[in-house]
Amino acid sequence: MTNLPRRLAPEIEAEWIGAARLSQYPLLPIFDTWLVTGGRGAGKTRLGAEWVNALVRGFPPFSGGRRYGCLALVGETLADVREVMIDGPSGLSAVARRHRPRFEASRRRLVWDNGALAQMFSAEDPESLRGPQFDAAWCDEVGKWRHADATFDMLQFGLRVGERPLQLLTTTPRPIPLIRRLMDDPLVTVTRMPTAENEKNLAKGFLRAIERRYAGTRLGRQELDGELIADRLDALWTRGMLETAPAASGALRRIVVAVDPPAAAHRTSDACGLLVAGIDAAGNGLVLHDGTVRAAKPQEWASRAVALYHRFGADCMVAEVNQGGDMVAAVIATVDATVPVKPVRATRGKWLRAEPVAALYEQGRVRHAQRFPELEDEMCDFGLDGLSGGHSPDRVDALVWALTELMLGKRREPRIRDLG
Repeated sequence: MTNLPRRLAPEIEAEWIGAARLSQYPLLPIFDTWLVTGGRGAGKTRLGAEWVNALVRGFPPFSGGRRYGCLALVGETLADVREVMIDGPSGLSAVARRHRPRFEASRRRLVWDNGALAQMFSAEDPESLRGPQFDAAWCDEVGKWRHADATFDMLQFGLRVGERPLQLLTTTPRPIPLIRRLMDDPLVTVTRMPTAENEKNLAKGFLRAIERRYAGTRLGRQELDGELIADRLDALWTRGMLETAPAASGALRRIVVAVDPPAAAHRTSDACGLLVAGIDAAGNGLVLHDGTVRAAKPQEWASRAVALYHRFGADCMVAEVNQGGDMVAAVIATVDATVPVKPVRATRGKWLRAEPVAALYEQGRVRHAQRFPELEDEMCDFGLDGLSGGHSPDRVDALVWALTELMLGKRREPRIRDLG
């Protein structure tokens, strides 16, 4: 920087070019529509804010040497636009440095000193994009938009001023039709940014902890690696069926612990599926807990099952006995002989057993008390072959036994209890 005026050196050193990764600062030309899919904490918001900042100030490589002055900021809600895209730690106010725009709340817009302005829009109200016109737009978390197609379509009609209208879409990928269509469009530049690329800017230990839990799962591939995880065509469950709001625990009239024991007792065998579920007075099911464990000895999974039985105040334990016969109940009895065990035997294939349970989900009669990533991965990858990811679906098997006992078996007298 010896050839720069001294007064400009600090400003140049603070610019993003010195800290940006190649995926955030492409050297090759990009199309007018740029879709960036990334994991949590991958730097998507920082990219969007720096992109807008560069367009407003006429900085390459994004601006092409021209200044943009009429932009749209589109988020899931207006609150998200304000809290994440503008005022967030990586938002527009933070990256603008000495050229920070002023926020005009009454008009829902940002205004820069050079006259450029950016208007705020919400995907909850696609019609608000009808009328205004823009030369650029930053759309954030498109995969979460409530009216994704309608909002995107209205925006396209508004990108009609300037020499070269541009749009950047940053999102954690979800298999909604709009994301699929954009990824298949040859005139859209698609960039994927895994969370691991941005490790130096994340809390110490975060990546290691989150990868330990989710690496290799479908949820991890989507939320960490930025992959688009589509539904399996022959799966009984879809992500859409499971993405209802978590249900709060209320009065339940029965609770069971379902056990799907492994075929063999060693570390390389299948896991022991352990699911806790209940049914309320209206006949709706609630999955309470996934305690699936990979145990070296039968006493280990039996101890875990008994602990769950007492923790949730269950009525009984439902255990598949195809593999172990009377041994299953006997092992549980060695831990606690007072636990009632109902043996169940599979006489049909896994798919046929699971179909009636999947129908309960389609009817909206089953909710999950919280998100169970490993269970949901198995459910959405459970196909006609009775396998999930090429392996025995231990969690799904236990789920099917639990909900079959609660909702598809003989009616029993209620015993109301309140978990709330």
